Amino acid sequence: MTATVAHAESAPSNATTTPARKRWSVAEVEALFALPFNDLVFRAQQVHRENFEPNAVQRSTLLSIKTGGCSEDCGYCSQSSRYDTGLEKESLLPLGEVLENARAAKAKGASRFCMGAAWRGPKEKDLAPVLDMVREVKKLGLETCVTLGMLKDGQAEQLKDAGLDYYNHNIDTSPEFYGQIITTHTLQDRLDTLDKVRDAGINVCCGGIVGLGETKKSRAALIAELANMNPPPDSVPINNLVQVEGTPLGNNEAIDPFDFVRMIAAARITMPKSYVRLSAGRQELGDAVQALCFMAGANSIFYGERLLTTENPDADADDKLFARLGLKSF
Repeated sequence: MTATVAHAESAPSNATTTPARKRWSVAEVEALFALPFNDLVFRAQQVHRENFEPNAVQRSTLLSIKTGGCSEDCGYCSQSSRYDTGLEKESLLPLGEVLENARAAKAKGASRFCMGAAWRGPKEKDLAPVLDMVREVKKLGLETCVTLGMLKDGQAEQLKDAGLDYYNHNIDTSPEFYGQIITTHTLQDRLDTLDKVRDAGINVCCGGIVGLGETKKSRAALIAELANMNPPPDSVPINNLVQVEGTPLGNNEAIDPFDFVRMIAAARITMPKSYVRLSAGRQELGDAVQALCFMAGANSIFYGERLLTTENPDADADDKLFARLGLKSF
């Protein structure tokens, strides 16, 4: 005790103490969900305006560079080799085709180009061509993002050296519910890859999925897990489950759309400086619910007709929606 006091007294008079970062409990997030809908959205919009331009939405495009044949058993995924979803396994796309898609995305207003490969994690022979993709897409003036599964030691550093801006690796759902959705890897496996990404100096893109059959408490636990990361993810995709026939979750009941908006609002309030992205399932939400999501603090979307293997609103539909809402893209 004495040593501590002496140290404090010897500190310079102009020393400042960084305020402790708030940690969110599951109960606190549940309390947000329990607020009257208008009060929750109003609070989220206030937080949003304090940290971002209120009517600007980032557009990102996601391309599947290697489709199907994944060894994992994620219960929602059409690309798992364990389920018969009618999806054909495809090889890694050639560089030229990837660049053609990237140029088209940029021409349509996307500022970030994301590339996804259906792997448990990349082998070194897999990673080499992806590094070339990152380098060449970066030269087009686009932000680069990849989602490749779990990374081995040294792979994040290679991606950083190639110019990667963001690595996407979702934690999908709450710690307690995780094992009911995925058994071929653990949540800790995912967190270990996120640590590698942060240590390499790459921005983290990490979110989750709702509609998996989780409880509202589980949704609150997902938000708390994300918000309590140090630091929180730079981008937080919130996915609305797209039911894919042939997967274990193919017949799940869709969640109440207002509960989806509550997820967006809670993400905005608990992660005020993160981009909150409307991701999978936008087409199923419709224009009115998407508008509520933007009001609740969403300021990023995936843009383009397909999102890996599922349908997404086409570019013209998004242009019209942005015009109706007075939103601008960047």
